[in-house]
Amino acid sequence: MARKRSGNRRALLAVALLGGLCLPAQAAIIGTCTIMIGGTGVMKANPAINIFGSKQAGGSSATATITASSLLCTILNLLDCYSVSAPAPAAFTSAPSGGNTNVTFATVFRLDGSGLDIAGGSPQRVTNGTHSLQVDLTATKSPGIFPAGSYQGTVTVRCE
Repeated sequence: MARKRSGNRRALLAVALLGGLCLPAQAAIIGTCTIMIGGTGVMKANPAINIFGSKQAGGSSATATITASSLLCTILNLLDCYSVSAPAPAAFTSAPSGGNTNVTFATVFRLDGSGLDIAGGSPQRVTNGTHSLQVDLTATKSPGIFPAGSYQGTVTVRCE
C-alpha cells in the first residue's frame, strides 16, 4: 500500500506541475500588443534656441508600428481593447551640463496617418490589427537658451 500512495503522490505532483506550466500559455492567448520601433525622430532648435522639437524646421517624427490582437475582443466583438500612449519624458536621456535645467517636455502622436495630434499622455483606444504611429517630442527651456552640445530624448510608447 505504501507504494500505491507514493505512485498517487507522484501522479498528483506531475498533474500539478503540468497545470502550473500551462497557465502562462493560456494568458498569452488572451491578447498581445506588439510595438515595433521604426525610424528615430530628429529634434531641431528654433531660431531663438529655446525650443528643441521634431516639429521644428528640419526635424522629423519618430515612427512605430503597433499590432494589437485580443481573442477576448474578437469573441465579444469589442472595438477597442488596447490603449496607446506616448507620455513625455521628465528629462533628456543625455544632454550637456545645464541642458536639463528649466526644461519642460511635451509629446504628441498620430495614429494611422491621421493629421490629428493627440497629447502624448492621453491614451487612445485602438482596435485589433496593425496601426502606424508617429511621435513628436518638444523640449522648451524657460528662461534661457539651450547650451551647445549633443542632446538625446527618449519617449516610451505604451500599449496597455
